[in-house]
Amino acid sequence: MTSMVLRGITLHHDDTGPSAGLPVLLIHGHPFNRTLWAPQVAALVAAGHRVITPDLRGYGDSEVEPGTVYLADLADDVVALLDHLGIDRAVVGGVSMGGQIAMEVQRRHARRVRALVLSDTSAPAETDEGRAFRNRLADRLLSEGMDGYADEVIGKMLAAYNVTAMPDVAAHVLGMMRGTDPRGAAAALRGRAERPDYRDTLASVRSPVLIVVGADDVFTPISDAEAIHDLVPHAALAVIGGAGHLPGAEQPDRFNAVLLDFLATQVVTGT
Repeated sequence: MTSMVLRGITLHHDDTGPSAGLPVLLIHGHPFNRTLWAPQVAALVAAGHRVITPDLRGYGDSEVEPGTVYLADLADDVVALLDHLGIDRAVVGGVSMGGQIAMEVQRRHARRVRALVLSDTSAPAETDEGRAFRNRLADRLLSEGMDGYADEVIGKMLAAYNVTAMPDVAAHVLGMMRGTDPRGAAAALRGRAERPDYRDTLASVRSPVLIVVGADDVFTPISDAEAIHDLVPHAALAVIGGAGHLPGAEQPDRFNAVLLDFLATQVVTGT
């Protein structure tokens, strides 16, 4: 793990694999940290790729910025990290909020994106109802902390049947959620409530795109993934059986097989 001050805040990240390998930047969702990607890091490095996994500001070991943190702030952070590492273009992937940050990187810094990997995410701007919900949740986390929220949503973050069937995975996901600083989680929730509509951004993408979704995701169901695919017809769409909102954690072998095939056939040989 390496820490550095970027854009006025201390950020932590892991940079794993050969420096000459294909750079793959993986962005975690809310309210997690870079360790969410451990199964993908191992598989990608074994295949010869270079993997960068940051803790977003407010999450994991990175510094907390209270108030409101917009997706644009988080996108600029990860691009600043690429700058620091001397990486001009990377495969940029993310899950859930991380997928929206990846779309924001595409919107603001398209030249830096060699390919997109969008897992269990959605493209439209937040609804009025959703905006109010995220701000109420931010208030709640600041007043109550993360534990109650984590217990409530574990059966949606993972497919409900995996909470008991995969106790180690459930424990890891719960640990990440409970360990997140409520101030960081609340700041990102408030910023995410104001996110732009990414549909026009996606419709203009010409680089390779992989869309992945857990078959039993209740937060961003298959229909959300299909809506993205409708916007990006050349994208590959993979539905991961036996998984909910976090297929990379719930079904890592299946997720990794899809990801590695995409990189080998659409990115390495296609550019």
